[in-house]
Amino acid sequence: MSKTKVAIVGYGNIGKFAVDAINEAPDMELVGVVRRASSLSQPKPSELADIPVVASIKELPDVKIALLCTPTRSVPEYASEILSLGINTVDSYDIHGDLADMKIDLDKIAKQHKSVAVISAGWDPGTDAMLRCIFEIMAPKGITYTNFGPGMSMGHSVAVRSKDGIKNALSMTIPLGTSVHRRMVYVELEEGASFDKVEESIKTDSYFAKDETHVIQVDDVDNLVDMGHGVSMERKGASGITQNQLLKFDMRINNPALTAQVMVSSARASLNQQPGAYTMIEIPIIDFMHGDKDKIIRDLV
Repeated sequence: MSKTKVAIVGYGNIGKFAVDAINEAPDMELVGVVRRASSLSQPKPSELADIPVVASIKELPDVKIALLCTPTRSVPEYASEILSLGINTVDSYDIHGDLADMKIDLDKIAKQHKSVAVISAGWDPGTDAMLRCIFEIMAPKGITYTNFGPGMSMGHSVAVRSKDGIKNALSMTIPLGTSVHRRMVYVELEEGASFDKVEESIKTDSYFAKDETHVIQVDDVDNLVDMGHGVSMERKGASGITQNQLLKFDMRINNPALTAQVMVSSARASLNQQPGAYTMIEIPIIDFMHGDKDKIIRDLV
């Protein structure tokens, strides 16, 4: 069986775990990693010893799908460029309020160049959205609460590290219940940086502006890092006219490892879609899975 050629764009936390997920996928082949030109002068990571590492995806032959393991705010630019080359893209874009507009923009590009984009393919947005849909199928009337953490938020941490005066940073999400969260942000400042200015910049950022946010200065952020995270979802609603239907889902996970795995499964699903941009809830669940569909149905239905 020929394997689908996949490239990783960006090599942070998600990119590193994406290598493992692709290597474990029987139907995919990692053909290269795209990194910033400034990173190419550094020693190649040992796990990439036999993998081409380049500055542009154009340097890699026959790429069918690109996993965009880049900071969220750079996803629209990378996706637009790569979709225009006729290459499918999968990203884990996590700004909930903006993703629908990004989908509309990428849909036009993908259709024009006969490619497919699967956007926001992580666990939230992503698989959690699929579960919220299932909850509403089971109990159409009601309220669903999604509570994240406690754990490290990759997107929020990256957003903080991009701020002027920040040497390193970690953002922790603390669930307060009923979909309300507290953000605990630990910052390691560059010499001479003003803590007050850094704090204001963080609290006014769209990632944090809607939540209770506490910024704390520390000497060494690395001593605090733990990639564990989780989610607890609960829906209380009605099936027909029968009330008090209580549905729950709970998981505790390694954040970047699960995100990378969902992206690889979404890459597989992209192969079965018509040109355009899709969120995960628009794609048949079976398309994310490897194997004979009849057998999957026999085993799981």
